[in-house]
Amino acid sequence: MKKWIVSISVILVLCGIRFSDPWFLDMVRLKALDQHQRNQVTMNLSNLATVEINNQTIRKLGQWPWDRNRVANQIIKLYQAGASIVVVPILFADPDRFGKDAALARVLKKTPTIIGQIPSNDKSNSGVVRGVASVGSDWKPWVYRYPGVVGPIPELAKSANAVGMMVIAPERDGVVRRMPLVIASDGKLYPSISMEILRIAAGDVSFQMKTGIAGVEKLRIPKYKMIDTDANGNIWLDFKWKTPVYALHEKLPDLSGKIVILSMTASGLESVVSTPVGNMHSHDLIAASLATMMTGRNITRPYWTDLAELVASGVGALILASVVLTLAWYFGAVLLPIFLVGSFYGSSYLFTEYSYLVDWSYPVLTMFVVWAIAAFLRFMEEYKQKMEIKKQFAGYASPTVVRLLQENPSLIKDGMKKEISICFSDLRGFTPLGESFGDDVKGLTEIMNGYMDAITQPILDSNGMVIKYIGDASMHIHNAPIDDPDHPTNAVKTGLQMLDAVVKFNDKIVAEGKPPIGMGAGINTGLGYLGEMGSTKRHSYDVLGDAVSTAARIESKCKEYGCLLLVGESTYDKTKDDFFYLKVDELAVKGKTVGIRIYTVLSEMDWMMKNTNWGMAESQHGRMHEYYSNQQFDHAIRLCNDLSVEFDGRMRNYYTMWIERCEFMKTQPLDKDWNGVFIATTK
Repeated sequence: MKKWIVSISVILVLCGIRFSDPWFLDMVRLKALDQHQRNQVTMNLSNLATVEINNQTIRKLGQWPWDRNRVANQIIKLYQAGASIVVVPILFADPDRFGKDAALARVLKKTPTIIGQIPSNDKSNSGVVRGVASVGSDWKPWVYRYPGVVGPIPELAKSANAVGMMVIAPERDGVVRRMPLVIASDGKLYPSISMEILRIAAGDVSFQMKTGIAGVEKLRIPKYKMIDTDANGNIWLDFKWKTPVYALHEKLPDLSGKIVILSMTASGLESVVSTPVGNMHSHDLIAASLATMMTGRNITRPYWTDLAELVASGVGALILASVVLTLAWYFGAVLLPIFLVGSFYGSSYLFTEYSYLVDWSYPVLTMFVVWAIAAFLRFMEEYKQKMEIKKQFAGYASPTVVRLLQENPSLIKDGMKKEISICFSDLRGFTPLGESFGDDVKGLTEIMNGYMDAITQPILDSNGMVIKYIGDASMHIHNAPIDDPDHPTNAVKTGLQMLDAVVKFNDKIVAEGKPPIGMGAGINTGLGYLGEMGSTKRHSYDVLGDAVSTAARIESKCKEYGCLLLVGESTYDKTKDDFFYLKVDELAVKGKTVGIRIYTVLSEMDWMMKNTNWGMAESQHGRMHEYYSNQQFDHAIRLCNDLSVEFDGRMRNYYTMWIERCEFMKTQPLDKDWNGVFIATTK
């Protein structure tokens, strides 16, 4: 739950940041939108052309500034080439030093030539005002305002049919992406040079502006489509349009019907600006804005884009967080690039098909941050869980099993029902051992820990799992949680190895002057129910089931029968070809009404095959049980006496117990159909 709270909190914080839209996010968004401009296919605009005054032009026609008569002659040259409108984005703010202003004024008066003016931080105003029809809310809080305007000298201003503002509005990063179509000074509106070009082309005397509560909405020249703007009256420039470029000093091609922009590109005279597609001359911006307005492909950022980006950020991040927190971090790692590509190409599609500027960067950034945090939280949760599993099972299971549990914690939490082999073991000879230590509790504890280490190691080596230590007893299982198809065989092998470990341990403690100890173990195979069991405050991995109870009762019979390792009938049936067994008894353990056969295992079968005497003794052992079942107790006693010296003396205590039982049964009234099953009266 904690990781969900953190993830959702991060999503809300990131959405809140996007809602406030600080300036640095705007910069990131603009950089992301630039990619769409760069990915566009360049297209030529047939009704525009650019004629340059370059370095070669200056060398051929003379150093700049030219006198106004020469400027006039070059404008006439452009009209003679067929130009419909000539744009001269030059500020003629001072009289000509050669007194040739009249020549230029005559040309301006007779032709649809457009010249420029610029905003100024000086309050003086010599600008040419253009008529405007403004509708809607007050435009003054929105339109860029300047203290003054520097226009052409009065003689040229009076003669010119159009004078437009030459102004650019770079973003915080210095890149020009938008151009103001209108500015304000001293309460008056001044159209850009692009607007003046469009007005002259349409033959209108004014332009129209609509303002709403969110700022400037639209500009319009009658006979042309509405021009959508941002709140400040800026138009987004479409940089895919290119115009043919010619040199003024060269022979000009046919310019019939074209709007011609006369541009300064000579060294020291050019005006270079940074754009999303690289450095461009200022006249290129005029061409781009004019192309945008004339083609009707008006790039906009609709009112719904902020909400759409916010929703995309929140929903995408929530989906990723859900995938990471419920499935796995790598599913999120696969989904993240899909969202990234989808966001980018979705935004690109909207730009290409509908001219909408929709940000793809912040949704992707939000989703990445949330994925990273959710993945980290998931990792930390899993790491903590793995450490807890390691802490819980490190001493009870092999590293292989521990790793399996770490990778699959559900094996612990969810539990399982499966066939397992259970082994209970119990120490023999604790009393004399304890007495040998007297009050040395520490020394006794160390010996007991050493004993447990000795018998535990074979369990771990066979990928068994120790379920619990109960005083000087232990319980372990095979085939859970890790699968072991040969678990009955491995359980019996482990039991034999535990006995060998006790022998080696005894060699050590006897050398230290301590009495030897023994061990009894019981093994059974059957269904078990495994999982975390206990209270909410204290629990552990445990196993329940009838097979478990039977294994515990089989182990409890080791001392009674004088055997070290007993197995149940189910274990015997699955492993009888692998080990040398002797039938111990057929009895009904406490709590059972049906008798079960129990066996003792002395060695692996390959070792027994080398000992032919054991094979003969095994046959006699079987006949002894037949005599007992047939109530021929004296014959059984005789065989027990003979067998007590067989099997290297390992079964001596067993046959002694059996002789005592036969003597007891001889005194009991038995039915003729008695089958030899002994009813246990103890656990």
